[in-house]
Amino acid sequence: MTQPAPSAQYQGPEKESPAGPEDAPPPKQGGGGLRALGLRADVRNLSLLGVLAVLALVGGLTEPDAFLDTGNLQLILTQASVIGVVTVGVTLVIIGGGIDLSVGAMVALASVWATTLATQDFGFAGILFTAVVVGLAAGLVNGVLIAYGRMVPFIATLAMLASARGLAQLITDGKTQIVTVQSVLDLGLPDSYVLGIPPLVLFFAAVTVAGWLILNRTTFGRRTVAIGGNAEAARLAGIDVRRQRLYLYLLSGLCCGIAAFMLIVLSGSGQSTNGNLYELDAIAAAIIGGTLLSGGRGTIVGSVLGVLIFTTITNIFALNNLQSDVQSIAKGAIIVAAVLVQHRTLRGSDT
Repeated sequence: MTQPAPSAQYQGPEKESPAGPEDAPPPKQGGGGLRALGLRADVRNLSLLGVLAVLALVGGLTEPDAFLDTGNLQLILTQASVIGVVTVGVTLVIIGGGIDLSVGAMVALASVWATTLATQDFGFAGILFTAVVVGLAAGLVNGVLIAYGRMVPFIATLAMLASARGLAQLITDGKTQIVTVQSVLDLGLPDSYVLGIPPLVLFFAAVTVAGWLILNRTTFGRRTVAIGGNAEAARLAGIDVRRQRLYLYLLSGLCCGIAAFMLIVLSGSGQSTNGNLYELDAIAAAIIGGTLLSGGRGTIVGSVLGVLIFTTITNIFALNNLQSDVQSIAKGAIIVAAVLVQHRTLRGSDT
């Protein structure tokens, strides 16, 4: 006896047609799983705060007068601000399953383009606008190549690293471009501090809060976690994976543009060597903060704490006149330890 055609088989009660692809929610984990992830993130962040407290204790014991000086604490926060803004963008990209090796070169390109004589003729607004636009443009190129050109993120951003750094050298001809716009330089002076807080630290705080809200309180953030965890499942759930990835690299470029402007304020110049090795520091800080390189998990707060830990270590080493190679070894050991802790945590969550 032949079976009826599939269209003639009983389909059950008629159901309301599902929402369109744009309205479909990303796949969600059970409430218990989300609570477990949140608990682990809280524990990790508390651990990072503990590490930061230990470092502060070490600095206070080894160089109490210098380390605990208000000016030195302001310096630590200021130095952490520039790389911290870059790290926020990198963290979002990694959570979304990507990688960005070009952030340092994009900072350099944006800083030199924003400090040419032609740009400085437009004053404060011209420098800020140029830095942000150049960062967005570079991020757009990365996003288009990766999302729509289907290039591997590692290769695409590596190509951008080489191209942006080369273009920065071409613009400057290997020379340092001095900033003459006084309103830009004034942002780095103590007179511009707000309640003892440098303006660059306030910029960093604003970007951090914005990044946290985007990741934790918006549909965009949930979609970012979804495509980082399983891009194919996210696509089947109705998420436009390519567009989401494009937006993530745009955000990374935007953060690089903001960081370039902050670096201009901090150094009073633009040069092709700006942002050197920022990509490694940003990725390392994100890993320390609990962001998985495979994507799908991470926190903005953890990444910021990772930045503060690295900056504090650098400051303590400098105050104690320790060699930079020892500092690099210490950073490498911290990164290895953080990755081992991640593997142990993941293994525990799978059992």
